[in-house]
Amino acid sequence: MNNITKKSFYSFLTLYLLSSFIFLVMSSYWFFSSQKAMEMQNNYYKMNNIVNIVSAQIIRSHMMNTKFVLNDFKNSTVALYDNNYTIKYGSTMQEVDFSQNYYKKNETFTLISQATIGHLKIEHVVVQSSECTKKIKKLKNDVIIIAIIIAIIIIIIAVVLSYIFLRPIKNKMQEIEEFIKDTTHELNTPITALMMSTSRARSKKIYDENIIQNISISTKQLYDIYSSLSFLSFDTKSEAKENINFSNIIEESIKYFSELLDKKNIKVNFKKATCNLHIAPTKAKMLINNLFSNAIKYSFPNTKIIITISQNSFSIKDEGIGIAEDKLNSVFVKFTRANSYAGGFGIGLSVVDAIVKEYKYKIDIKSKEKEGTEVIINFKNI
Repeated sequence: MNNITKKSFYSFLTLYLLSSFIFLVMSSYWFFSSQKAMEMQNNYYKMNNIVNIVSAQIIRSHMMNTKFVLNDFKNSTVALYDNNYTIKYGSTMQEVDFSQNYYKKNETFTLISQATIGHLKIEHVVVQSSECTKKIKKLKNDVIIIAIIIAIIIIIIAVVLSYIFLRPIKNKMQEIEEFIKDTTHELNTPITALMMSTSRARSKKIYDENIIQNISISTKQLYDIYSSLSFLSFDTKSEAKENINFSNIIEESIKYFSELLDKKNIKVNFKKATCNLHIAPTKAKMLINNLFSNAIKYSFPNTKIIITISQNSFSIKDEGIGIAEDKLNSVFVKFTRANSYAGGFGIGLSVVDAIVKEYKYKIDIKSKEKEGTEVIINFKNI
């Protein structure tokens, strides 16, 4: 992962986690607040219910002249006070503030009621409980634990999503880096040849055939690289189609690459026939030039290239290094090379494939390693 990809990865991850954590904190706080309010309300109703039960027992005992017994209540303490604020029954957890009806002090809730209306000389029923505080603490701890678990899950999801979303960018950046390296390497050869040939020509002050040939080959290599890159980078669909004889384009291409053919001592066997196509001339040249250039590039010296054409099809067969069977399905993918025999960008066949698809032709490749490759194009629309 390069610096740009890393920066994008961490930026996306930070933004995703920051927004997710803000939402998580707000949701957790809202949930805790609502549950806390509900718990306190339930606590009030529970304590008030105890007051009602005790008050009813006091009134009944007084009216029926029976002995009153204060029952025990789970998680709550009850105390009964007379008019002088003296305890007559029960006990309390802490000192009672009779100026309030319902309040919380420390961890204890206190509810004070005068529902007995003086029966049995009891003026105040006091209920105290710390159960609600304990439940709220437990609720708080549970919310924190659940929030931490969710945060961990969010982090895992964020990392996975970041890798998934940034994978195309990572792959594209890798392609660009490799492309730049290949471009530097590929352009270096013809540029060096041009510089050396020019330097030799200047030093000799005469121009022999070998120098001119090197300059010509290098110039054509640079032009072919430029043409392929321009085709892949810019929209060329606006070029008008024309009726052309594809055989003439092939003959021009053979002449164009004649110096490179002579340098590797490769013979061309062209079985000429009339082939009229309705195609943009530049694309027709790029179609044959890329196929012919590959055939020359990957051919062994002192071999031959066979070109066959008819009205409906075209084939070019070399006696070169060939392509491994497991690489045949990927040779049309941009920037993909089946081998590193002669360098290159891996764009020649992707250009051919783009033109074939544009005109709805059909292309097929047959190849065997160390025996050669044959490319067949069917011009009849599929």
